[in-house]
Amino acid sequence: MSKYYLLAFDIGASSGRAILGTLSSGKLELQEVHRFENRMQKIHGSYYWNIFCLFDELKTGLKKCISEFGIQPDSVGIDTWGVDYTLLNKEGEIIGLPFAYRDHRTDNSMKEFFKLLPEKETYMLSGIQFLQFNTLFQLFSAYKSKSSQTKTAKNLLFTPDTLSYLFTGIKKNEYTIASTSQMLKPGKPEWEKKLIKAAGIPKKLVCNFIQPGNVLGNITDDICAEVGSKPIPVVAVASHDTASAVVSVPATDNDWVFISSGTWSIMGIESSLPIVNDQTLKMNFTNEGGVEGTTRFLKNIMGMWLIQECKRIWDQEKKHEWSEIVEMSKTVKPFKSLIDPDDQSFLNPGNMPDAVKSYCEKTNQLVPETKGEIARCIYVSLVLKYKFTLNQIEIITGKKIEKIHIIGGGAHNKELNQMTSNAIMVPVFAGPTEATSIGNIMYQAKGLGLMGSLKEIREIVKKSFKVVEYQPNPDAEWENTYKRFCKLI
Repeated sequence: MSKYYLLAFDIGASSGRAILGTLSSGKLELQEVHRFENRMQKIHGSYYWNIFCLFDELKTGLKKCISEFGIQPDSVGIDTWGVDYTLLNKEGEIIGLPFAYRDHRTDNSMKEFFKLLPEKETYMLSGIQFLQFNTLFQLFSAYKSKSSQTKTAKNLLFTPDTLSYLFTGIKKNEYTIASTSQMLKPGKPEWEKKLIKAAGIPKKLVCNFIQPGNVLGNITDDICAEVGSKPIPVVAVASHDTASAVVSVPATDNDWVFISSGTWSIMGIESSLPIVNDQTLKMNFTNEGGVEGTTRFLKNIMGMWLIQECKRIWDQEKKHEWSEIVEMSKTVKPFKSLIDPDDQSFLNPGNMPDAVKSYCEKTNQLVPETKGEIARCIYVSLVLKYKFTLNQIEIITGKKIEKIHIIGGGAHNKELNQMTSNAIMVPVFAGPTEATSIGNIMYQAKGLGLMGSLKEIREIVKKSFKVVEYQPNPDAEWENTYKRFCKLI
């Protein structure tokens, strides 16, 4: 049986990695080739991504795969976080560093935009959850302020599009990543001209679409020479990391929700059609493009970012392992204080532990003081936000959710998985943890003609990776605490 080697570049808002997938005899095996840090760069008060360093890391990953691991991959694919973009001039050159979505320049952009196009109309045209950093509002802010970049910009590429362009020289907007922008019609690979016009964005700025599972083009000759590679194809995978992660959910029915647990906790369902109405507007749900014509009906919840930022502050005094933080949280009283994880004060506060304390003080709660108390407050609050969001999904869809699939790095957190099952009273299935890389790899396989349907892909995932099941342990205190939590929302 032939073996195929597929290299996934998976970049999140805090780290990136190159994961080599070996596909043989209907099973997939993974091997980490390269890992690197990704952090926003603060320059003169604004936050940026160093796109050039990220590209260097991808080239390093490909070079290591070939020279150190002795494997020439058959293809590569790239996925990243959503909404952020790069602008190119008429010569195809990148115009400056791209802004990071947590930059504060968009703090008031939604209010200003809604003066031009009402909130309800904006939602009905896009079906996208209102977040101040959506691409629509980022570009609106840039063009409204007459940024010098906008005067020479001829094309817009989202982050994975940009990295694919640097590899191939080909400019395309991949559908799933473009769908996070709030600039598309719900469930369609079609730009919504009314939104683009209202934001003051030139029509020609956006590119043509490419669907996941199609070959974009080969790596250029100069990069092949630099890294020692053959001219292998770059496949357009589901390049929004959540879209790739959902591809690898090992489910066979439709009574489940997914939580893609990482820097963000993305919670939702896979739907055959977008769900856009007054109720979904009020509850602020989003409809993002998936593979095979599906829609990811979901909500973005501030996830492990809260703990990541606490750890960053705590590590300045003493380095902590993630497991140590979990253990500290288990030694304290569990329901002492709560936060709304999606409160704007947690978007980019600079000092997350202080932000948590300030929120609890402001809402007249006991203020968590120790690291364990702060961590416990965050974990319990996240679980309760999951419960709140699942209840909303059941109300909107009219169907009962019977199980939760937790995928991504957060699936490692056994304590959080068990708490989720206990609070919501449904089984939790955790894994695969490398869900995004798996989805990326499997859609490379589809692009090379090695794989058929999404159903076939999920069967291979089920055979290849372990999933851990958590059964609920009833505790009335969860329901009492949930009533307290709902008063904060």
